[in-house]
Amino acid sequence: MRYLVSVIDDKTDPGSTDRQPAISAFNERLIAGGYWVFAGGLADTDAATVVDNRGEQAMFSDGPFLESKEYLAGVWVWEVPDLDVALELAAEASKVCDRKIEVRPFQ
Repeated sequence: MRYLVSVIDDKTDPGSTDRQPAISAFNERLIAGGYWVFAGGLADTDAATVVDNRGEQAMFSDGPFLESKEYLAGVWVWEVPDLDVALELAAEASKVCDRKIEVRPFQ
């Protein structure tokens, strides 16, 4: 089963910035275990553009779709046998990257 694993940072209380070596080691273990599908970090929300083309013309607006102190800082996509494995890995990921993690299954 595939899961979207979102890394959630907080502008008022950000996670540690020196986590890349630990995250890289964790990613290597995900790859070795066959769980890795994709991962990537995201630019700051100031770099976001929202596109809404549901009307007569496309509307473009700067910034995130939602103003919040918490924001999506990065994602993983994992292929794991079940939710229990996803949650076990997510608990480790939260510790490794020093941020909250959201786990959501793909439909």
